[in-house]
Amino acid sequence: MKRLRIGLPPLDQLSAESQVKFFWLERGVVVAEGHESLIQLSKHRQAAECFLHPRDSLLTSLELPPLPAAKTAAAVACAAQALILGPLEHMHVAHGPRDSEGRVQVAWVPKVGLERLAQVPLKLRGLYPAPYALPVGAAALDDGYLLTRDSLHQGAVHPLGQQGLDMPLVDAAQRWTGAAPAWGLHARLSQAASGGWGRALACVALATAVWTLGLNLYAARQVDEGQRLKALMSQQVRQAFPELPVVLNPLQQARQQLAARQTGAAADPGQRFSSLLQLAGSNLPFMVASVERLTFEQGRLHLQLLTDSRNPTAQADWQAALAQAGFAATRDEHGWSIGPAATGASDE
Repeated sequence: MKRLRIGLPPLDQLSAESQVKFFWLERGVVVAEGHESLIQLSKHRQAAECFLHPRDSLLTSLELPPLPAAKTAAAVACAAQALILGPLEHMHVAHGPRDSEGRVQVAWVPKVGLERLAQVPLKLRGLYPAPYALPVGAAALDDGYLLTRDSLHQGAVHPLGQQGLDMPLVDAAQRWTGAAPAWGLHARLSQAASGGWGRALACVALATAVWTLGLNLYAARQVDEGQRLKALMSQQVRQAFPELPVVLNPLQQARQQLAARQTGAAADPGQRFSSLLQLAGSNLPFMVASVERLTFEQGRLHLQLLTDSRNPTAQADWQAALAQAGFAATRDEHGWSIGPAATGASDE
């Protein structure tokens, strides 16, 4: 699998249009190289190993006793504070593992420079000081600086050139073939990238809130429409059934009133009196000009006939017509009583 390595310019000059040296490695050998802008290299969508310019590669080594990881980081930060020119909070400090001789490699870089690199649309695999592109035990000259690689995790930058050098210089092809260390300066950039996920999650949360607000507004509008329809139905029921004192469930109350009118057993006494009187006039033709007195009480209609009127028996055909309407007629010494069939049956 091919790996992409990039030699960065000084961070204070870095931009997406910066022309950089790039190298494609396969099985530890450079197979392609050239110069291209960072924006063009980002189009390859290949995770790149970036190496700082020697001017930005600030390195040193410290002797530390064996310590837990958290205490090692604190000890490195404390020691680096005495080495860094300027406030420590403006620098990003990283360190490698403690070697067999008790030495820990330390590097630092200005945070503002990392922020410039984070703005470049480049997929970053690692960010290392310049010497870590070299093979172990090699040295090279780069823009007036001498770079040396003592071990996998130890390297150095010398601004004095080739004076006192006791190791051979590698050629340009071997200059970029070294194994990457297990530590680097890309941790802060990874945190910034994770911040992008935070922004994405914040956008999702915002979209969810907007959707919920819209749903609540729609539900409120539907409730208002339901209330308006209920008020309209209540008004129509009051107009159709003025005898109702209050309308709570328009549909149910309308059905009850219609059923009561169809059976002639309306809930209102006036309606029941009218229904019984209409039934009596329609189904008891013998009462024409024969009724002396009408009485309506307890839901029953009492007809008192004239003394000389004809008084037929209850088994006549009209009794069957009353039964079909749900009523029955009973006879007493004063006349006839008409009411619901169940009561009529019990009276009979």
